[in-house]
Amino acid sequence: MRDQPIPDDLREFILQYIDSISQLEALLILRSNPSTAWRAQELSQRIYVTAQRTAELLARLHADGFLVTEDGSYRFQCRSEELREKVERLAALYSASLIPVTNLIHSKPSRIREFADAFKLRKDSE
Repeated sequence: MRDQPIPDDLREFILQYIDSISQLEALLILRSNPSTAWRAQELSQRIYVTAQRTAELLARLHADGFLVTEDGSYRFQCRSEELREKVERLAALYSASLIPVTNLIHSKPSRIREFADAFKLRKDSE
C-alpha cells in the first residue's frame, strides 16, 4: 500500500488547476448542481469569500474549461470528458482525504508567493 493518498494524476491536476480551497469548493458546489446557474454573489455566500473574489474564481474555472457562462451566471460543464472525470475523482478524493488535498493546495509555490506578496504590500502601504 502506498503512503501517498493522492494519485499522481490527481496531484498534477490539482497543481495545474486548483489555486485555493475556495476555488475547489466553488468547483465542487457547481459540480454537485450542474443544472443550476450561479452568480458570483450567490456563490460567495456559500464559499465565504467576497463576491469579487468569487467572480475571479469563476472566471478562472471558466477559462480552464470547467464551466460555461451565460448572462453573468456559471454552470458546471467541462469542455472534455477527461476533465469531468478528473473533477469527479477529485470530489471523491477530497471527501475521503481532506487534509492531504488541502495541504497540497496550500503548499503550491504560487500560494507561497501570494502570501509573501500580501505582506510586502501591507508593509509598503504603512
